[in-house]
Amino acid sequence: MTTTKPAPILTDRYRSVRELTEHLAEPISPEEQTIQSMPDASPTKWHRGHTSWFFETFLLRSELSGYEVFDEAYNYLFNSYYNAVGERLARPSRGILGRPSSATVGDYRRRVDQAMAALLDTAAGRRANVVELIDLGLHHEQQHQELLLVDIKYTLSQNPIRPAYRGNTLAPTPAAPLEWLDVSGGIFSIGHNGDGFGFDNELPRHEVLLDPFRIASRPVTNGEWLKFMDDGGYRRSELWLSEGWVTCGAQGWSHPEYWISDDDWHQFTLDGVVRLDPDEPVSHVSFFEADAYARWSGERLPTEFEWECATRRLSPAGPGDGINSLDSGRLHPGGPTDGNRLYGDVWEWTASPYVGYPGFRAAEGAVGEYNGKFMVNQQVLRGGCCLTPANHMRLSYRNFYQAHTRWQCSGLRLAR
Repeated sequence: MTTTKPAPILTDRYRSVRELTEHLAEPISPEEQTIQSMPDASPTKWHRGHTSWFFETFLLRSELSGYEVFDEAYNYLFNSYYNAVGERLARPSRGILGRPSSATVGDYRRRVDQAMAALLDTAAGRRANVVELIDLGLHHEQQHQELLLVDIKYTLSQNPIRPAYRGNTLAPTPAAPLEWLDVSGGIFSIGHNGDGFGFDNELPRHEVLLDPFRIASRPVTNGEWLKFMDDGGYRRSELWLSEGWVTCGAQGWSHPEYWISDDDWHQFTLDGVVRLDPDEPVSHVSFFEADAYARWSGERLPTEFEWECATRRLSPAGPGDGINSLDSGRLHPGGPTDGNRLYGDVWEWTASPYVGYPGFRAAEGAVGEYNGKFMVNQQVLRGGCCLTPANHMRLSYRNFYQAHTRWQCSGLRLAR
């Protein structure tokens, strides 16, 4: 992980990130905060506890003299996957944690925040990697802010009365016309450039050779996906990868996650059930579905290198004003049409498997388990979504999920 952020700047950032997590959790009742609706979706309360455990485990225990651990049991309850730290509660079992209560987790967060305030006051005089670990912890929490919303959306969707996370605030937005953007071939630098924060899986920066290609100016929309469905897209085995076809049949897929077929198409959102807007980017589709759609359309998915190269050329400064990120408050794909359409709305599946870049080395110690050990049987997504904090997005960011996953806010952009 890399960062150039000086320690004093981290204090305000720490407060804003931690306060946002609590703000996002506020509409979720204590009862709902305990529910684990499927093995991949963690309870809200667990996200709040785990992100505090991260700071306590990797910073406060070793760096703040006199710090008293809030509860030693939390090292077992809120450890996610760090084998070097010790045993942990199995991921599918996180929903059994009736205790500690949501209120007690709030007390835990406040204790950690008070201790971190003392640590931040002296961070400038500490080892350089302390500042880096604080910044890593904040970006880690931003990942969990997105997951908190994705997970509670799935939880609420399983409730027969389909309650809303908040009141309906969605307004329709017309889709921008589809254009094909030309990108010339050549040798391009890929990966994090060392300016600001970056995860270790974005390194080392290296060169790739690309042929000329074209990439769509926006993601595929709901209306375009309906045409795929009307043409038998979910019933035509020739469009699907073998494992995808088996998964489609076993799961009974016939439309994207959260779509509801009544007299007209609707979808479940964080605002509750709303009429399907054909102009919005399609979301909550798996890599298998995205690949089948691309094949049906006569196009393909871009590689992650093509995506990064195209975005670097068309938006060299990174995400700009007007993108549909968590900061916009929409919490759903669509958003303004005059902003940067290369970021936000939906994470975009790429044709690239999630593997280490040439020369990749995981960080030393427990934090080295953050990304590297997941480099198998996953596909890379790029760009960020409507639930991603804007200052967490960047050109080189590599998200990754298994090919069958649909609960994440994932869509696609075509290439040729």
